[in-house]
Amino acid sequence: MANLLKPLESKHISLKNRLVMPPMATSKAEEDGKVSKGILDYYKEKSEGGYIALIVIEHSFIMQQGKASNLQLSIADDSVIESLKDLAHIIHKNSSKAVMQLNHAGSAASQEVTGMEVVGPSAVENPRKGNIPKALTKEDIKEIIEAFRQAARRTKEAGFDGVEIHSAHGYLLNQFYSPLSNKRSDEYGGDVLSRIRIHLEVIKAVREEVGEDFPILLRLGAADYMSGGSTVEDAVAACREFEKAGVDILDISGGFNGYIIPGNNEQGYFYPVTEEIKKAVSIPVILTGGITEASAAERLLAEGKADLIGVGRAIYKDSNWARNAVEALK
Repeated sequence: MANLLKPLESKHISLKNRLVMPPMATSKAEEDGKVSKGILDYYKEKSEGGYIALIVIEHSFIMQQGKASNLQLSIADDSVIESLKDLAHIIHKNSSKAVMQLNHAGSAASQEVTGMEVVGPSAVENPRKGNIPKALTKEDIKEIIEAFRQAARRTKEAGFDGVEIHSAHGYLLNQFYSPLSNKRSDEYGGDVLSRIRIHLEVIKAVREEVGEDFPILLRLGAADYMSGGSTVEDAVAACREFEKAGVDILDISGGFNGYIIPGNNEQGYFYPVTEEIKKAVSIPVILTGGITEASAAERLLAEGKADLIGVGRAIYKDSNWARNAVEALK
């Protein structure tokens, strides 16, 4: 059997194959962040036939101050739960698993969108946006951790199969992880283990809320690919701690300024990072990054670069991509 078609049994989740649709923002939500008909139609089309084992829904804001853009999905209050049930149901009907991705944009947010002050780990320029946020107090950090907890509760109540904590692509948790944006001198700044303190507190709060059997994924922007930024060594150290803290699956991306490695466009371009992380942990690792051919996905799995393959843009452009890939490998 082709590697991509092999089922995956992990502690809290069973997947029929190794194909994942990673989160990609559609900007199709209602003005208030609720699920729209456009969102339902989009995920119905993408999950048609159940060829994708796991669909990670686009990032959803956990609180107004962390909203990244207009028409972004919300997981910020209980009023969204009913419409999210419809979304989970549509994907389950097509026999794929569905996970919500929880996010706070931090200094990647803007006052025009949120109507609130922009915040971040430190009052230093955001490498991508160029703005200088207000540094979060420890009290603010506690509120954000609580917002992640409540968002995870809503995810479970809406009937999803798991929750993904977003710490990639220059958003708030990634800002804590990156030495470019985290210049704190308290327990939330310093070496990599201090910079991921907030992650470990979020994981703990989420686990307490959802219980022992509900899958928790974490998406990590593993390396910044910028001078003075986070490194593969940081990622390995961080992922060991995430596993100990109870994360079930690691979803690896990179690039503070977008999911890219400058000058590298080969298929699965984050594999040098996933390969190292995979050696250091025993939980499944998802590899994404420019994968457009089933044969490339198959090769990356065969070479042990990852346990699961995320195909984003190719599925975004062609809703039949997964069907064609699975049929070709049978």
